[in-house]
Amino acid sequence: MDSAGDLGSSKKRKRGTATAKEGEKPRFLKQSKSAGAIPFNKIRAKHLKPTEKDVAVPGKKEGNTPKERRLAAKEKVEARKIKRKPNYILEKELASLWEKMRCYSIGKVERSKLVSEALQKMYGKLLEVASSHVSARVLQTCIKYGSQEERNVVFEELRPHLLTLSRKKYAVHLVKKLLDVASKKQLEGFISSLHGHVSFLIRHTVGSAGILADLISKLKLQKSSVLQHMTSIIQPLLEKGIVDYSIIHATLVEYFTIADRSSAADVIQQLLPLLSQESVTDDGLHASSKRKNKRRKTRIPLVSMMHTRDGLKVGIFCIKHGTAKDRKKIVKGIKDHIRKLAFDQYGSLLLSCILSVVDDTKLVTKIIIRELQSMLKELVLDKNGRRPLLLLLHPQCHRYFTPDDLACLNSTVPSLCTQDEKEEGATEAGPEKILEIDTEAITTQNNKYNDSLKTMQSAVGGKKEALVRRKELLVESGLAECLIETCIDTADELLRSNFGREVIFEVAVGGSDGILHSLSDRLADLHKAIATVATFPKSEESEADHIFENFHSSRTIRKLILDSPSFAETLWKMALEGKSANWAKGHSCKVVSAFLESSEMSVRDLTKSELQPLVDSGIIKLSDRK
Repeated sequence: MDSAGDLGSSKKRKRGTATAKEGEKPRFLKQSKSAGAIPFNKIRAKHLKPTEKDVAVPGKKEGNTPKERRLAAKEKVEARKIKRKPNYILEKELASLWEKMRCYSIGKVERSKLVSEALQKMYGKLLEVASSHVSARVLQTCIKYGSQEERNVVFEELRPHLLTLSRKKYAVHLVKKLLDVASKKQLEGFISSLHGHVSFLIRHTVGSAGILADLISKLKLQKSSVLQHMTSIIQPLLEKGIVDYSIIHATLVEYFTIADRSSAADVIQQLLPLLSQESVTDDGLHASSKRKNKRRKTRIPLVSMMHTRDGLKVGIFCIKHGTAKDRKKIVKGIKDHIRKLAFDQYGSLLLSCILSVVDDTKLVTKIIIRELQSMLKELVLDKNGRRPLLLLLHPQCHRYFTPDDLACLNSTVPSLCTQDEKEEGATEAGPEKILEIDTEAITTQNNKYNDSLKTMQSAVGGKKEALVRRKELLVESGLAECLIETCIDTADELLRSNFGREVIFEVAVGGSDGILHSLSDRLADLHKAIATVATFPKSEESEADHIFENFHSSRTIRKLILDSPSFAETLWKMALEGKSANWAKGHSCKVVSAFLESSEMSVRDLTKSELQPLVDSGIIKLSDRK
């Protein structure tokens, strides 16, 4: 009987041994020829090989301290990068040179030496360098500051690969930089390499970078030929309803920049049915097939296009340049998707565009305003959801909309603008008539510019005055009263919120153009609600800061004091009169000093007797407010 069998049948187990299944050798035992089991400690000493950690490497410090361990880990990371990236060391050297050459304080001679040194390291590897995120930037800087001879060398080495580089994420910027500084002969050579590839580049995600109109002028292409070719590409896509992809959105936007009046109008008329219906009708299907597919046909292309900025622009083009009937169809088409659009980055801007363009305010109120009204608290606290509300309260304010957002909201198809119609009408008239029309146009334009300082002008497509439309959507619909009530109920939370504070500020000051002044009684209630929160004493036990000391709320209250005299008087009488010395130090002193910086004389007179001694003693320091 072998030892494994004896061990398996034994009732008592010895320390350091383990049982083995039938037909298997024990894990920690080794059979010797003499039938005796070798002790476990001898097996381990004999068969376990020492690891790298057990062997001391001569001249290498052991990672005992945290600093040594970090250095060792860094060395391992560097070794992996060197193994994975063949040009990693070169990229590090180029990055070091780049940091020096792009400084504004460096002299021209020194920068020229650095550029020459960097190019010397890159020669022979420019194709690989141009495709890298780091080294492509270095090469762009070298082209910008290098001599014409150095630029020529770079251009000649990359010339056979320019078409390939135009489709790469990082290299495309290098190609654009090369074309900007290219000589006439080099540009002609590049143009010849593009023949037969322009339409492909336009549809490529990266290759389409740049404005198509500039591309046509640089390459000296025939605009009509490019337009005709693009039309042949776009038409099949629209016929099949394929408008979901970002490449198509970019292509459509570029198409509208060069399209003439009839071509642009035709494409918009083809897009409108796709944006206002739930699905493309399938007349050829049997009734049973239609019933089976009914549940799946709930997607609206307009909603699915809102994942890109170009898709947003296409939707705005259709809303602005469509007819009143087309706009109604679009509004009805998004009926069940208002919530999804409201909380989306681009969808919220689409709703803002509808609120500023569509004249049928009863329909908009029924479908959009009522839906927004049901989720006001969520909207005012959300970065995107607050946008439609802020557009009604303070249209196109740069504090709430980024330059890109405002550019999208104001984007139009050039060939379909009213101004172009005037110019065309003037061109058709005689010389004397042209001068007369131009004079009238200038006068009209100046009047419109002066009016725009007071209120937002009616957008393209909307005939109703902007202020009238806003009142109907915000005040007469009942949205404003619900919004004020929401601000009263959640005043403390909104003031402390980075996004909610902007909504409560606009509501508390009555919106731009005094649009909420008809609800002055409710605004007074809101002022009292904010002042009530301010009356709460300081509490060291509470985790939340007092609203006079909180980062967001203190700034909002300061702005309210400066911009709303009625709020300032309410806050002073309810929360600060006789207690201003307690808040004159620390972060809250900005709130107290705002009373003396107010442009309203009544506010300064109300608080001067109590605050002036604090100013004289140096406790309060006033800032110059222009």
